[in-house]
Amino acid sequence: MKKFFEEFKAFAIKGNAMDLAVGMMVGAAFTAIVTSLVNNIISPLIGLLVKVDFSDLVWTIDGVDVQYGAFIMAVLNFVIVAFVLFIVVKALNQLKSIGKKEDAPPAPTTKLCPYCRSEIAIDAVRCPNCTSTLDIDK
Repeated sequence: MKKFFEEFKAFAIKGNAMDLAVGMMVGAAFTAIVTSLVNNIISPLIGLLVKVDFSDLVWTIDGVDVQYGAFIMAVLNFVIVAFVLFIVVKALNQLKSIGKKEDAPPAPTTKLCPYCRSEIAIDAVRCPNCTSTLDIDK
């Protein structure tokens, strides 16, 4: 049991777990801000255009209220959060690639025989296919 708690402690203190926890907290706070934006600013502005508050849009079917206006606002909330997260991830990926150097292509390991045009090892001095003696400079 002691080993289990030690492993859990090592996992919880690792950077990845802490980064995930911080990301979840920031995401939750950001979602609350976007929800407030949608409910308190965007919904009333759209309501001005259609002369109805979206939160009041309800279908009543056999005594059951289906609040499709609230659903529309939740979809709008999701689209805004997803768009902003897309922009943030795209910006972070560009920042990561700024400092990276492109890898040089690997050195060739083969060359073409100048006589029979077959592929041979780069350090070969005789072609195994046509048995021609090769110059080392080629």
